[in-house]
Amino acid sequence: MLGVRRVGDRAVLAELDGLPSVLALRASLLADRPAGVAELVPAAATLLVRYDPAVTGRAAVAGALAERVAGLTAEDVDQPPSPHDTLTVPVRYTGPDLPEVAEATGLDVAEIVARHTAPLYTVAFAGFAPGFGYLTGTDPVLHLPRRAEPRTAVPAGSVAVAGGFTGVYPRSSPGGWRLLGTTDVPLWDPDRDPPALLVPGRTVRFAALPGGAA
Repeated sequence: MLGVRRVGDRAVLAELDGLPSVLALRASLLADRPAGVAELVPAAATLLVRYDPAVTGRAAVAGALAERVAGLTAEDVDQPPSPHDTLTVPVRYTGPDLPEVAEATGLDVAEIVARHTAPLYTVAFAGFAPGFGYLTGTDPVLHLPRRAEPRTAVPAGSVAVAGGFTGVYPRSSPGGWRLLGTTDVPLWDPDRDPPALLVPGRTVRFAALPGGAA
């Protein structure tokens, strides 16, 4: 672990050496939650830990985090995702960036679709917009940089890749990810509990709809 920083009067930020360590630490804390820990918010290399100051304190939480990190094994960090409660997202693979992705990877569209639908993904963390999840598991061949010029408006339901992640835009917004297709699955509904379908830790599969690729 790189360090623990104070965040206000009821949270700390654990800085780790990468996403696998973040997910391993989060899994450990969820399995055996220290007293007073109220919320865990993962990101690419950090884990925000919110606690109840009436129950515990910053020093105790920091100590518990250090102890958990010290106890993590290589197997914990490299643990494959569990298929429990896997969400299947049907996709029409007709995205406007498919020709660019084909050129960058040397694959034809059918191969791109096959590689994108093969893995079991895990929602590593959320951000950018309500309901947007950063999914790990993308085929290495599809680890592509963001577009040089972001779009001013990406349609809701767009399925895209960038920087080693796959994401689905829950609503129309600007964005620079490479668009592979679209889905009609409602990813964000404020009247649902929880509102987001792509919550951290959930596993996801993408399934190609018939006629969705050339």
